[in-house]
Amino acid sequence: MMSGIPTLLGVPYDAGSSYMRGPSQAPPRIREALYSPSSNLSTESGRSLADTTWWHDAGDLAWSSSVTARADIEAGVATVLRADGRPLVLGGDHSLTYPVVRAVAAAGGPFTLLHFDAHADLYDELDGDRFSHACPFARIMEEGLVTRLVQVGIRTLTAHQREQAARFGVEVIDMRAVAAGVRPQVSGPVYVSLDLDVLDPAFAPGVSHWEPGGLSTRELLTMLQAMDGDVVAADLVEYNPLRDPTGMTGMVAAKVLKELLDAMTR
Repeated sequence: MMSGIPTLLGVPYDAGSSYMRGPSQAPPRIREALYSPSSNLSTESGRSLADTTWWHDAGDLAWSSSVTARADIEAGVATVLRADGRPLVLGGDHSLTYPVVRAVAAAGGPFTLLHFDAHADLYDELDGDRFSHACPFARIMEEGLVTRLVQVGIRTLTAHQREQAARFGVEVIDMRAVAAGVRPQVSGPVYVSLDLDVLDPAFAPGVSHWEPGGLSTRELLTMLQAMDGDVVAADLVEYNPLRDPTGMTGMVAAKVLKELLDAMTR
């Protein structure tokens, strides 16, 4: 699991969404923004995505039925791992993180899960659905798939989710802590799960759940660039093109994607 070339895998899945659909349309829109002539393919460190010797795009995953989607997502990520790839999954909604993490954990080795989000996504169930995008981290922690779960940017904790965080030993750096100067400290193998609504909607309105009071784009990029540890896998989720008529959030997603790919090679 420690070797491998960063590999994009689109997962156009949003059946786990609780409020509105749309994130299934995100992978091609993020790629469109990535290659937009309004910007370029260089990361802030100077590495260029025009050089495809250091990263790969495996296209989008397909499945025959929503009934088999979780198993198909897990199998698709396992295929990337067997081909010596480090998966960077483009969602899609956040429910896909559970099957992706299952595949990465099965490939071997303990790792920390660093989760950027407005929401803790620790519900035991939401509206009767244990596999909602509000629940993936409860499933992950129940199965003991990671050694640590560190959540950054949280600003919507309910009493139930506070109980869940305490139950699973989750390290929560909420936005009040971020504002006070607390930053995540991770080392060793790290999986990064990044929900775009960790950003204040002033910076990224193209998401299903607007939650004011979040990170700025610069704050998020600085945290990604400052990470210690070896980023073995990642996901970028919850971009909703239906709420992004200007394409601004798509450009933010593409910027974050470039810096995630760069982080996966350090």
